[in-house]
Amino acid sequence: MFNIIILGITSLLTDISSEMVYPLLPIYLVNRLGASAAILGLIEGIAESTASLSKVCFGYFSDYVKKRKPFAILGYGFSCLGKFFLYLSSGWGMVFFARFIDRLGKGMRVAPRDTLIAESSHLARRGSSFGLHRAMDTLGAVLGVILAISFIKFYQGDYKKVFFISLLPAILGIIVLFWVKEKFTPPEISPSDTPFLGGFSLRHLIKSFNNLDKRLKMFLIISFIFSLGNSSNQFLLLRARNLGFGLVSVIALYLAYNIVYALIAYPAGRISDKIGRKKVLVLGYLFYGLVYLGFAVSAGGISVWFLFCFYGFYMGFTEGIEKALVSEIAPSHSRATLLGLHATLVGIALLPASLWAGILWKTFGASIPFWFGGVMGILASIGLAVFI
Repeated sequence: MFNIIILGITSLLTDISSEMVYPLLPIYLVNRLGASAAILGLIEGIAESTASLSKVCFGYFSDYVKKRKPFAILGYGFSCLGKFFLYLSSGWGMVFFARFIDRLGKGMRVAPRDTLIAESSHLARRGSSFGLHRAMDTLGAVLGVILAISFIKFYQGDYKKVFFISLLPAILGIIVLFWVKEKFTPPEISPSDTPFLGGFSLRHLIKSFNNLDKRLKMFLIISFIFSLGNSSNQFLLLRARNLGFGLVSVIALYLAYNIVYALIAYPAGRISDKIGRKKVLVLGYLFYGLVYLGFAVSAGGISVWFLFCFYGFYMGFTEGIEKALVSEIAPSHSRATLLGLHATLVGIALLPASLWAGILWKTFGASIPFWFGGVMGILASIGLAVFI
């Protein structure tokens, strides 16, 4: 439990930093730097895909060298550096570079960190452990958004000062992380006999994927298909702006989403320990589909507040639960690799998802990307119910 609390504090501090910045980015890019929705989709698609594609690589390296902590420290360090470059930005090209560095750092840390959580928790309470971590992480997001609102008002829309102040909690998060202790050394197994550890060629990865547990394999495939309709959250913020909400109101909507997410994550993890991961995930994906359909038809006003809150339910019912499901099905000697693989498959889909969202928005109007995402979410919920 000590490791989980320390990792939770690190994530809390890092999310304070990230969420001081994240809800400002789409408005900073579009309104201040003159970028289009398509450019936003390009930046977010490449940045998030970089994070996800690198997760399987660093998960693999973590399994191979049997170390988790160094990758986590390096990853949080890169994300801190990315925020510094964001502070220096004067055009969308530098914002793109800053997001790329930040998301590369996330790719370095996530699979090793999640494996530390899995290795530091009992199997019967793994959903609770991941749920607690997500709750602390999202509490940081709540505090970060509150600070973003406060600083934007205090500095009268000076984005750069907010970007600079966001560096402080990011640095503190790295310092706290040094208290984490490595808990588990993977069994000594010959790499040639171990799935995903006999090499990193595409041919070997495909062969290893085919040899996975059927349930895990189907879950990875469904996650990939679902993610083709799951564009960046930046489009939700841009949609709120499109529906007439001001800058502070957009950030307040994002705050409401994070509050619900923080409150739901731990109870959802505990529920999944009792009734199983599948039932909770089916409900979570269904929430996503209905929320996106809601964004497609919304005319603004109070309905947008409800939609952002229900989007928090979706995150609380899926984010930590997905990781718990993968970690309990995956073999211990390749757990970090498979946690990374799950994120990588999601990331491969995220690039076209965000690009499509931006292009559909620009070509056919703001509601079309949300119709597409809503249908994909409902189909994923049905797929989980039938095949997992």
